[in-house]
Parts: sequence; C-alpha cells; structure tokens
Amino acid sequence: MAGYQYTVIIGNVGRDPEMRYTQSGVAVCDFSVAVSRRWTDKNSNEQREETTWFRVSAWRQLAETANQYVRKGMQIMVAGRVSADAYIGQDGQPRASLNLTAVDIQFLGRRGEAEGTAGEAPTEADDLPF
Repeated sequence: MAGYQYTVIIGNVGRDPEMRYTQSGVAVCDFSVAVSRRWTDKNSNEQREETTWFRVSAWRQLAETANQYVRKGMQIMVAGRVSADAYIGQDGQPRASLNLTAVDIQFLGRRGEAEGTAGEAPTEADDLPF
C-alpha cells in the first residue's frame, strides 16, 4: 500500500528567495524558514526556545509567486513533503538538513504582528548548524 505524507510549518522566512530554472525551463524558488517553539523549563523556570530550520523549494507557478512575494522576516505557512539529508559538516560532525517541497504557501504577515512585538526574523547564520 502506498503511503502519504503532508507536513505543515509556520515560521519566519530566514532569507530572501532565490529563483532558478532547470535546464528544461521549470521555475524553482528556494528560501529558508525558521520554526521556533518556546516553553518554560519546569526545573529552572527559565524561558527556553528551540529553532528548527527548513530549506523550502517551490516549483513552477508556486515558485514564481514565492519569488514575487516572499521576503526575509515575513511570517509564512508552508505545506508539502519533507525529506531529510544527512551529511558531514565542515567540523567533521554528522549533520542533517530538513527539506520541504512546497505544495501550498500562505502569507501570514511580518514577524511581530502576530506576537505583538516588533523585531527581525533570525537569519540563517544565527541558528543554522550547517
């Protein structure tokens, strides 16, 4: 029996999109999304935060739309298929990359609007381990 996978993330765009075309002329748009979760540590009562980065690829017409409207810092929802790639980092340690092939993109606003505070989105250099 065939399986089915559908992943939805909501986060902030970490870098402006990069548009390219395959040799056959198909549009591909790549950008990154930081998904953060916050919680209070039960032992220390300290606020904690964990950020997971996704490399997003949109194809064809969705790529054209993403290239036109997606901007660093905006809050976005992306749905699609996720895959993981393992590799060895420059420091010799094993690493993994989460890749999301977008099927749907929803624009939710700028970072801070939903949270009620102003601020910039984290950049890839801030949190990206690779």
